[in-house]
Amino acid sequence: MDERATVAIVGERDVVSVSGGDAATFLQGQLSADVLAVGVGGAVWSLLLEPQGRVTAWLRVWRVGESAFVLDVDSGWGDRVVTRLRRFLLRVEVELVEDRWSWIGLRGADAAAQADRVGGAELSGPVDWRGLPGVDVLGPDLTVPEDLAVLVPAAAEALRVARGWPAMGRELDDGVIPAEAGVWLVETSVSFTKGCYTGQELVARVDSRGSNTPRRLRGVVVDAAVPVGAEVVAEGEVRGTLSSVADVGGETLALSLLHRSVAADDAVDVRWAGGSATGRVVDLPVASSGTAPGAPE
Repeated sequence: MDERATVAIVGERDVVSVSGGDAATFLQGQLSADVLAVGVGGAVWSLLLEPQGRVTAWLRVWRVGESAFVLDVDSGWGDRVVTRLRRFLLRVEVELVEDRWSWIGLRGADAAAQADRVGGAELSGPVDWRGLPGVDVLGPDLTVPEDLAVLVPAAAEALRVARGWPAMGRELDDGVIPAEAGVWLVETSVSFTKGCYTGQELVARVDSRGSNTPRRLRGVVVDAAVPVGAEVVAEGEVRGTLSSVADVGGETLALSLLHRSVAADDAVDVRWAGGSATGRVVDLPVASSGTAPGAPE
């Protein structure tokens, strides 16, 4: 896309309000980010992990008061966040309230100025989609300026896939080790200097070994339209499945957690019931061609 222009992605995010006298210390022991270092009005990305170190949710922590926080996560995943946190609510003064808010993701160099024009904002802060600057705005009922270009859902998904931005339930779930989604995600979401938190041991061990995980999130350019769930085959062995698929600039681009033996530029076969195609593995994010995938003209 022309990153001088700003476009909007309109959707929803689940939000979990966390409050009470023990809210800060409770979250510090449950999340991978250094929650205590976040000032009021600030935000940080974090991982909520299972005790074994696998991903329950990738979320953002907004500090809205000394003892009040809002967690936002992909739509449909708020209940899992609450369920996981409640497992460790033992003799602490913490209240959890789940809701669903409107979300407007502004992407482009002018995003900060455009964010000031969004009506109904409760939370607003910068976000970097792996080199694409933007601002996320959240609130119970947001309104978008009429003159702001809004991406249709397919175009928004194409932009997400091109940036290699993982989604819960697709690239991230409780079968995934955080570093498999990318070292950048770990660096964005994990503090290696704070105290202990649930799931820390695996994250620290993987980091100490150079993040040499069994799988890595890659892009796959395919020469035909393919379904999510199609198998990626290299040298006769299934090395992964497609988790997201989009039309990016007239090409089919998919995301897949591929075995570490598969490298960028490797040729692969993509197979599914009733069909097959050939593909090429690419690094993420995919280089911008100068236009947004499926953006308004």
